[in-house]
Amino acid sequence: MLKGIRVIDLSRNLAAPYCTMLLGDLGADVIKVEMPGAGDEARGLSPMINGESGYFISLNRGKKGITLNIKDPRGKKLLEKLLAKADVMVDNFRPGVLDRLGLTEEYLKKVNSRLICASLTGFGHYGPYQKKAAYDLVVQGYGGIMSITGHVGGPPTRVGISLGDLAAGLYLTVGILGSLLSRQQSGNGDRIDVAMLDCQVALLENAIVRYMASGKVPGPIGNRHPSITPFEAFPSRDNYIVVCAVNENQWESYCRVIGHPELISDPRFATNDSRNEHHDALAVLLTEIMHEKTTQEWIAILDQVGVPCAPVNSIDDVTEDEQIKARQMIISLNHPKAGEVHVPGCPIKSKEYPAPETYKPSPLLGEDNREIFRSLGLSDDEMADLIREKII
Repeated sequence: MLKGIRVIDLSRNLAAPYCTMLLGDLGADVIKVEMPGAGDEARGLSPMINGESGYFISLNRGKKGITLNIKDPRGKKLLEKLLAKADVMVDNFRPGVLDRLGLTEEYLKKVNSRLICASLTGFGHYGPYQKKAAYDLVVQGYGGIMSITGHVGGPPTRVGISLGDLAAGLYLTVGILGSLLSRQQSGNGDRIDVAMLDCQVALLENAIVRYMASGKVPGPIGNRHPSITPFEAFPSRDNYIVVCAVNENQWESYCRVIGHPELISDPRFATNDSRNEHHDALAVLLTEIMHEKTTQEWIAILDQVGVPCAPVNSIDDVTEDEQIKARQMIISLNHPKAGEVHVPGCPIKSKEYPAPETYKPSPLLGEDNREIFRSLGLSDDEMADLIREKII
């Protein structure tokens, strides 16, 4: 898909590296640039596997890795040579940092007028919060999602993954792909500004419209859906089972196969609106009914009549699920130090551009220095000097 597209990745930690990993999965040539010595802060995050960060490995597959001190004028000059032949530059510096490094919009346009500069920050490059520091939990708090997550009467709850980071990485990927497509017609580069907080608000689904339409502030409602009933998880005899009867045909089929057709004619449950209104009463009945069988017994019954359902898998269940395996969603990376590491695969499946049989693992710090800097015209002696002076 993106063969021939070169990405210079100045980012670290999670959000933007997730974006550049996806671009690499789609075929782009991604060069990760790290500071000599320490590298990406994520290299120090657990779990550690034979001294290497599994966290870092899981976010940087398929990339080449170099070290370069872009704060030094000589390092900046080498970066300029990389950018002159690149298509995309990705960073997650705070607003103003690129300008202080001399990497202003005007400078980058002179270096490469076709370059797409994509920045990911907590709050964006303008607005009253632009200077604030941000991590996943910060933007989950600001973005309102914690206030609608969890159970009634419980405390505000963080979503169980780093949704603030991952959503921003995904939106940044979409923006880059759109700019690459637009550049085919205009010939011009672009400046992309993605804020983690903006992405959290964009994901609030119907919470905003429900509040604007009713004036009622949404709160946490556990595992149920705010507009569809039944659409939640019930305890089974041995675990939990998710049931989603989203239309009247599914509701009626559900009532019949669970052995309670009388619920169909009960006026409290006759329509989705009435089921929403009498949710608590229906939940009591269905909780008692669904506890009569195991999760797998119910899935076999509900699958026969097309009622959407699922177990509530633990993470170990996910790794062993036959559908997950069939779709190659758990892949193996053969890392030179950590050994075999299993990580989530790429969910984008393409007939014309199938996924590789093996993936390049995340790079060791500076692993590709010799290859990349030689391509810029540096000799071995010049590289040795720059290493001694901690430029590369």
